[in-house]
Amino acid sequence: MRSTGLKRFAFTLVLSGFCSAALAQYVWLDEKGVKQYSDMPPPASVPNSRMLKSPGAMPQTAPAAATDSDEKSADTATSKAPPTLADKNADFQKRRAEQAEKDKLAADKAKQDASKKKNCEQVSNYQRALQSGQRITRLSPTGERIFLTDEERAATVRENQRTLSDCK
Repeated sequence: MRSTGLKRFAFTLVLSGFCSAALAQYVWLDEKGVKQYSDMPPPASVPNSRMLKSPGAMPQTAPAAATDSDEKSADTATSKAPPTLADKNADFQKRRAEQAEKDKLAADKAKQDASKKKNCEQVSNYQRALQSGQRITRLSPTGERIFLTDEERAATVRENQRTLSDCK
């Protein structure tokens, strides 16, 4: 009975050796620096320096002897690594700050536009009053009411017209 268990163990060991050979994987970097996985060997155009793993060979963490184009491909491959959580968080905070700045600028612009509209409306109303011919008063530095003269009225009308030209 003991010999049967040993035979089974030996048979399982041999069978697992065949299965692992059938599941052989090749890993290499293509010309764009992207990792390629296959159970078939890479094309002959792929240099050995770009082979990361092949069956029966020790896996390489980086190409051993790299040429200039291989270094660019390797740099491209490492620069395309997925961003870490800290990188994602930093990007999110940056976008959030930029959006807050845009919102603030938009709110300031809206406030300025509303203020300009209100001022233009006031100047327009004053211009109508000046052109209607009714008597307009202003206060003197001592607090007395003084009626506008024809020259003051004409100067105020010209000034209001300049202001109204900016409103359009």
